[in-house]
Amino acid sequence: MNLLPARTSLFDDLFRDLASGYYIKPLHGDPLPAQIKLDVKESGNGYIVQAEIPGVPKEDIHVDVNGALVTLRAEVKQQDSQTKDERVLRSERYFGSISRSVELPAEVDASETTAKFTNGVLTLQLPKKQKTQASSRIRVD
Repeated sequence: MNLLPARTSLFDDLFRDLASGYYIKPLHGDPLPAQIKLDVKESGNGYIVQAEIPGVPKEDIHVDVNGALVTLRAEVKQQDSQTKDERVLRSERYFGSISRSVELPAEVDASETTAKFTNGVLTLQLPKKQKTQASSRIRVD
């Protein structure tokens, strides 16, 4: 049994009592997802990242790879639509951006990275960068 109040229940009750005509909850619930949910897997030659970004068109998703750091950013937009025969009494919309970064154990080859977005899930194939020899031993004659 949870004895703690919900995260916003105290403020909801206060504003509901003080200004009942002015406090209106959004029609869409939480305007923005709190966080992009990720699954990160390692295969033999790289990493697979799956990110849930529902309701966002692929044009509004940005992926940046910088060494071992992978950053996902999405522009979230929602607008209510109406038909020709309707009169708008109240219109709500929200805009914002969400982002998430993850640092992988090894550097990623950004030029070979592929991204696919299907049914609200972004799948990144991130191949590991081939290790280059930092120094090589030279035989002295």
